[in-house]
Amino acid sequence: MYYLTHFHTMHKFIEDFMEDVCVHLKNAPADEIAKATHILQSVYERDGRIYIFGNGGSLAIATHWVSDFNKTVFSHNLEGHTRRFQAIRLPSTEEEMSAWANDIGFDMVFAGPLQNYLQEADCIIAISSSGKSPNIIKAVELAKSRHVPVIGLSGFDGGKLNELADAKIVIKTEPGNYTVVESVHHAILHLLTKYFQDYFDHLQARNEKRQG
Repeated sequence: MYYLTHFHTMHKFIEDFMEDVCVHLKNAPADEIAKATHILQSVYERDGRIYIFGNGGSLAIATHWVSDFNKTVFSHNLEGHTRRFQAIRLPSTEEEMSAWANDIGFDMVFAGPLQNYLQEADCIIAISSSGKSPNIIKAVELAKSRHVPVIGLSGFDGGKLNELADAKIVIKTEPGNYTVVESVHHAILHLLTKYFQDYFDHLQARNEKRQG
């Protein structure tokens, strides 16, 4: 009897969590995600770089996306694209993060390295579930001061990140629902990778057809 009750409770928990993630994914702002694709396309055409960062789980999401995006987009024709996307996670090493945090302050672990690299042709992707992390906001404000477009992935009420971002991808939940927000953020970044992979595959197929 205990097993049956426990199984029913666990099954209900699983269904409820999946439903929660699915509902918030369906409610994600499609127009703002489309705006993010336009920003990334423009950066590619300018041969600029994409800097992405976040704290904790968001940093893990950023790192995962960089490993996917830099390789997967052109994976079907690696030799055919001399120009590639250049996505970089900040800071690029844990040593650099600890140096900025220890010597200057944790609020500068993203803005500090960004000062070294950021050019007008670039864009940034800032990930913060709360949208309020001081180190995220400092880096975003630096980008804005240099007229560099900002893609913001936030949650809850969006916070200051959503106010400052050019592409405002906010996953609206009750405060503290990190599991759902981070799950949807991850899915959206996979969407961006898949979109550009399909886009460049389509261009390649069209060019081959013309040449044939």
